[in-house]
Amino acid sequence: MAGGTAVAERPPKAASAAPPTQEEVAAAPADASAGSKYLAESLTILVIGASGDLAKKLTAPALYELYQRDYLPKQMTIVGYARSKKTDEELRDAWRPVLVKKHKGEEDRIDAFLSTVIYRRGQYDSAEDVKGVFDEMEEREQADGQEVANRLFYFAVPPSVFADIGSAIKEGALSKTGWNRLVVEKPFGKDTASFEELSKTINGLFTPDQTYFVDHYLGKEMNQNLLVLRFANSMFEPLWNRHYVESVVITFKEDIGTEGRGGYFDSFGIIRDVMQNHLTQMLALIAMDAPVRAAGEDFGDYVRDEKVKVLHAIKPITLDKCVMGQYAAPDDGSMPGYTEDDTVPDDSVTPTYAALVMYVDNPRWAGVPFVMKAGKALDEKKVEVRMKFHTPAAAAAMFPGIRVPANELVLRVQPNEAVYMKTNVKTPGLAGAPVATELDLSYGSRFDDKMADSPSAYTRLILDCLRGKQAAFVRDDELRAAWKIFTPLLHDIEAGKKQPIKYKAFSRGPAEADEFVSRFYKRDPTYEWHPPTQGDAKM
Repeated sequence: MAGGTAVAERPPKAASAAPPTQEEVAAAPADASAGSKYLAESLTILVIGASGDLAKKLTAPALYELYQRDYLPKQMTIVGYARSKKTDEELRDAWRPVLVKKHKGEEDRIDAFLSTVIYRRGQYDSAEDVKGVFDEMEEREQADGQEVANRLFYFAVPPSVFADIGSAIKEGALSKTGWNRLVVEKPFGKDTASFEELSKTINGLFTPDQTYFVDHYLGKEMNQNLLVLRFANSMFEPLWNRHYVESVVITFKEDIGTEGRGGYFDSFGIIRDVMQNHLTQMLALIAMDAPVRAAGEDFGDYVRDEKVKVLHAIKPITLDKCVMGQYAAPDDGSMPGYTEDDTVPDDSVTPTYAALVMYVDNPRWAGVPFVMKAGKALDEKKVEVRMKFHTPAAAAAMFPGIRVPANELVLRVQPNEAVYMKTNVKTPGLAGAPVATELDLSYGSRFDDKMADSPSAYTRLILDCLRGKQAAFVRDDELRAAWKIFTPLLHDIEAGKKQPIKYKAFSRGPAEADEFVSRFYKRDPTYEWHPPTQGDAKM
């Protein structure tokens, strides 16, 4: 695909330029390079903001995993671009420890990967600097004898420089023979107005099919699995509606505080940082109707069309539908409270915890509460979706005087990925009371070998970008619809209309939040799930 009207459209090819599937790689000879076999084209990846933590901790490892699995072409250059003064070797030395830590014993291959990495210094608003880099890249491409040159631009920088670097790329870096694709990291603005400004900037420079808004949660194994779980199993679709589902709870918990990022976090807060993007994307996948296609060629817009419909069916959240918290120092003093961070204002009202409820006002979900909970410095690390079903009809009459636990379908996103259904069975022995146990698919035990080699979310998403698949990326109308849900609440919080409640670090969060959530979902105190690797007793 071409970038801008001044760039020639890439001619159609008889063979696809997409990287090979894993099955194709497995079928290739052991000494064959899948990249050189399937991608007879060159690729230049420009990592903008290469000297930052995001590039080092997330982008570089993802690119290495693709290199490790032979999903990158033989003729490939990764260009780190930033304003700081640095040599090629200094960038490689910065990235190397992160790669070695995760891939011990692969030092030779890591060094081979890093040999494809170079560093170029330049200003983000300088078309001349950017053009100089790609004049050099064109010389490399011509020396390699490649007729088609593809270019991926990865924005690992704040939105404040998107317009500058985007304009510089548009003016001096686009390929005239291959595709040009832009990967944009969140945050995608801070509210509806700032998003509209960002969208106007990006859309003024690049076409929608060139732009990939990345929310890495869409690359996580369990979220990738949702389409198959929902629509490839005939038993779930009849139950996936208000007639059977009583409530849906989406939980995000971290057992760490801001960890030196208090200044950054204070300008966003837990609602912007987690709820408006990651958890809302999960909600949309759970609540959407069946798309026309969920796999194969060109299915991306079908999926995203259905997600947008869900978001349009949700009214903006009001203060009475939300409880906010802000962590204080724990009793043992092992970490400072949020406002005790030197980079956070003493009077900050930024929430580090929030619990809220929203409703999808359509025929499938009318009246079903969708509860979101997210917080930092809590008692555990966990991300999960919990779908609670109605109590069986006439259960009280059929089992007089006996408590019948509710069924639940649980999707555990991290850690210990799992899908399990809380199911009632008779207590073993002479007693006959129902007890909750589970039909359990724990990925770590069922797919042990595959999970050990499972790629990161970023690896999946960058591969999708190279293949031109946009289903797991966020479309701008999705972002617009999500911001409309959260913007009124965020503005009210910033206006001081509601204060966060203090909670002790490493607790469950504010007690008021548990009370609020209990209006919509009551936890079964007699049941606790344990991953199989931690023991076999689960009742």
